[in-house]
Amino acid sequence: MKSLLTLSCITISLLFCLPHFIQAQYLNDFPKINPDNISIVRDTWGVPHIYGKTDQEAAYGLAWAQAEDNFPIVQESLLAVQGKLGQVKGKSGVIMDIFAFLAEVDDVVDVHYQSAFSEQFKKVLNGYVQGINRYAKLHPEEVLVKGSFPINEGHIIKGYVLALTLMTNVPYDLGRIFKDKTLIPEGGALARGSNGFAVSPNRSDNGHSFLAINSHQPLKGAYAWSEAHVNSEEGWNTLGGVLPGGVTIFLGSNPNLAWAHTVNYPDLCDVYQLKMHPKKKNHYSFDGEWIALEPKICKIKVKLGALRIPIRRKFYKSKYGITIKNKKGNYFAVRFPANKKIHAAEQWYHMNKAKNLTEFKAAQALQGIAGLNTVYADKEHNIYMLANGLFPKRNPNYNWKMVLPGDTSATLWEDTYFYPMDSLLQIENPKAGFLYNANGTPFDCTAPEENPNYDLYNPTIGYLNPEEKTTRSLRFQELLAKYPKVSYEDFKTIKFDQKFPKKLFTRTLSNLEYMMNLDPEMHPKIADVIEVLNKWDQNCDVHSKQAAIMSIAIQYILDYQKKGQQAEISGALPEEVYIEALLEAKKHLKKHFAGNLEIELGDLQKHVRGDKVLPIGGMPEVIAQMYTTKYKKGRYESLLGDSYVQLVQFDTEGQISIESIHCYGASNRPESPHFSDQMEMFLKNELKPMTLDKETIFKEAKEVYSPK
Repeated sequence: MKSLLTLSCITISLLFCLPHFIQAQYLNDFPKINPDNISIVRDTWGVPHIYGKTDQEAAYGLAWAQAEDNFPIVQESLLAVQGKLGQVKGKSGVIMDIFAFLAEVDDVVDVHYQSAFSEQFKKVLNGYVQGINRYAKLHPEEVLVKGSFPINEGHIIKGYVLALTLMTNVPYDLGRIFKDKTLIPEGGALARGSNGFAVSPNRSDNGHSFLAINSHQPLKGAYAWSEAHVNSEEGWNTLGGVLPGGVTIFLGSNPNLAWAHTVNYPDLCDVYQLKMHPKKKNHYSFDGEWIALEPKICKIKVKLGALRIPIRRKFYKSKYGITIKNKKGNYFAVRFPANKKIHAAEQWYHMNKAKNLTEFKAAQALQGIAGLNTVYADKEHNIYMLANGLFPKRNPNYNWKMVLPGDTSATLWEDTYFYPMDSLLQIENPKAGFLYNANGTPFDCTAPEENPNYDLYNPTIGYLNPEEKTTRSLRFQELLAKYPKVSYEDFKTIKFDQKFPKKLFTRTLSNLEYMMNLDPEMHPKIADVIEVLNKWDQNCDVHSKQAAIMSIAIQYILDYQKKGQQAEISGALPEEVYIEALLEAKKHLKKHFAGNLEIELGDLQKHVRGDKVLPIGGMPEVIAQMYTTKYKKGRYESLLGDSYVQLVQFDTEGQISIESIHCYGASNRPESPHFSDQMEMFLKNELKPMTLDKETIFKEAKEVYSPK
């Protein structure tokens, strides 16, 4: 009896101490960093070049520089994984708080942190955490939610898990479970595009290799790019795009190699419908037994004026994963690889430091990144593409792209095994001398005769089939065909192209071309609109006088999809929707532009930052892609698309040349001279020269200081 009482006391003590234990598991015996060992060098454009003796110190400097430029945005993902973003951003923040809860970021990271990372990388994480906490302590007036600092390493990794869950299309499946689609967060737009183009010496005119790094992200917010350069005496020397809260460069270049990422669309999320007991509440059938669902209560607060209103939402946990009861009373579970492995940040760290293709592949083989294609080039003139993803061993007797039966272990894949990298589609050094991906099928990535064979890959991976191309990939092929040997200027021309190919469609709207083939006699109400479209050369540059109609029509179609009136995220729309879209374009132009159907696209679309309001071209699914959203007085403003671009060239001696541009500037602070100083160059398709050379960077520096 005494032993039972003792055991009970110990158990109760552990339960009371559990929150402290979870915090303590992130505390490692790392020394306090001396900021005097770190230099932040700001160049002409305000881009931070961070120098530290160790990688840990460099990570501290990166955190500090991000906070200087972007502290409110850095806090957003940190608040979401703490369930506190709704206290700042209201409804949109609540959606992200709930999404982080559904991604189970706390459960997976708190349990697996210690075993997931090397001691070397834990130091890097610790350096970043020290830097961000120190900044928060010294600038308490900038902290958005009281009590949200100090953070620990787990908060950073939870942010990565959340971001990768967003990037692997889980929001779309959750949105279809919730009938009203309210749980598709704004970040769901992450999946709308990216480009990666590589050319090797046998296709260039000067024996050089080229790489275009061109990920299409939101231009503002928690998933918008900033630019940074990280350098340590331990061999870290990488320049490129970093997302707020990121501890390494996500895509970019080091002296030896460069890489781009593009969002991909294999099968990275599975949905199950549970068979519920007809009388026994919240019990579901599994292999002939009735099992009780585990309640999972989400408690958060939402900003409502000056108030913070608590809200409570009930979800469940089944053997398949997080489980949701929708408005119709049906129970669905979602299961996805993005929250099964948590070491993506360390994979990116090793990619940052790789010195050649062998080391880069070894980093990719760590398989922490749940999705995202990689397009690569290096100083030895290798080019390479990997159609990446985490793919479990799925039962081939089921159609994994459909809703699966949630009452059998036959559909429950194990989260301890994923197909290794050598099972995935990858291609290296094609004879044609080029590789590309623009979010379409990976089976269309080089010359037709060298494209991978679709039949050789496991169908349960769910790669897009060879017919699922994108407009951007077709346009890339059209342009490349003009240049038997590609010069660097030709390469730039391709990258900044804003014209649709001959066939007008998107991967998610297969019959978009319908609008280009309408008979005006059959549609007298829009006969004048059809006449204008018939004159359009399908160019979406800022001066096009016919493209505005298509821009407004596409905006109408996107809104139609967002409202949940389209059952699937791909396929054809009813023809009447396109007629309505063109009617809306005519109505819009009549109201806001005196009925003029032929206005310059730049009169309709604006690139906005503070007091600067400038004309911008581009549209969804052109290479220099741009999505827009409503702005003022009938205008639209840039929202998502080209935002950070880096072009890399390796010469015949293997020396690297880098050019880049950001859509706004290096700082998100309106008082900074670098808040909007790259806008004009961005709109003119001009690039700024960048370097990895320390001597040059210090010689040309505008400011050098330690982070303190």
